[in-house]
Amino acid sequence: MSVYEFEVPHPGEFIQEELDARGWAQLDLAYILNMDETALNKLIKGKHGISADMAKALAKAFDVDPDFFANLQKIYDVAHAREPDPSIERRAKLQSVYPVREMIRRGWLADVDATLMAAQLNRFFRTDGGDAVDIAHAAKKTNLGDPATPTQLSWLYRVRQVAEIMVHVGPYSRPVLLDGMQRLRALMGEPEEIRHVPRILEECGVRFVLVEGLPGGKIDGVCLWLDNKSPVIGMSTRFDRIDNFWFVLRHECEHVLREHGREQEIIDVSLEDADAAVGEEEKQANDAAAEFCVPQDKLKSFIERKSPLFSERDIRAFAKVMGIHPGIVVGQIQKKTERWELLKRLQVKIRHIVTRTAMVDGWGHLPPVQV
Repeated sequence: MSVYEFEVPHPGEFIQEELDARGWAQLDLAYILNMDETALNKLIKGKHGISADMAKALAKAFDVDPDFFANLQKIYDVAHAREPDPSIERRAKLQSVYPVREMIRRGWLADVDATLMAAQLNRFFRTDGGDAVDIAHAAKKTNLGDPATPTQLSWLYRVRQVAEIMVHVGPYSRPVLLDGMQRLRALMGEPEEIRHVPRILEECGVRFVLVEGLPGGKIDGVCLWLDNKSPVIGMSTRFDRIDNFWFVLRHECEHVLREHGREQEIIDVSLEDADAAVGEEEKQANDAAAEFCVPQDKLKSFIERKSPLFSERDIRAFAKVMGIHPGIVVGQIQKKTERWELLKRLQVKIRHIVTRTAMVDGWGHLPPVQV
């Protein structure tokens, strides 16, 4: 039981007890402290508090530790302080689990009182947890086999929300998406051509959504299905590079082609971690993405011929033969050799291009999703 649950007397009462124990009058202590008796009387009667200076002075007068009187005052002050707003504790609990403040800033949630916030989070995550927000759905796994964090789940559910407002996208067709892979491959020579990606995917019946990542989420992409005919590819463009964009995009397309994610969303985090142990579905998607970016037999031959000296001239020539941007070649070589600093200047930024034509949430864009 906390000391604050009892009636806490003012420290002045302890000063009077010390005076009585020593047989001193208040005037005696006023003399010792070299202070006005009236001021001392107000202190003893509880009309004034004990300052840090006074705590040290009383400690000298009574030969005790200065913390004795300082702590008495602190305990008294806390015990008699106004009760805080009860919603503070509730907001703290919610924020300790979910990135609530960031979700409010991004427009995903309305800034409401704590009780309504709990209900709003339940609506956001489509649970029926009542006042106690249900996070049982956190059992969802990432591609690395780890449980998805609340931050990752928040991003995932936002992708789903944004995808649901894309009502103009037709039903999914696997043969059309297979053909679409060739159309996408033809765009890989020039960064500006990336602007056509959202339209091509929509023509295949795939909703393509860009959602800015949440701090600490480390999500690259997700594959989910709204229903049997409505696959969704969500990407964060966490690494704003041409090679990463095409690798993650093709990785998610492979999930769609193999109908991964129908039962439970495929949450892809840290796809650049070449050493990560992944399951069969992720290996299939990784292999397809790598082959799509650069045919792996040709890449292997190029590396064997040129390693360890990779010149920009050679990479540009190889990229031209492959019909792709040199930054994509650089990205694949970096993965194979783990030389992450190799010709990074060729890995151009693309986010500013794809956000012109895609359905976007973040980077200053807010889609018309009802909060």
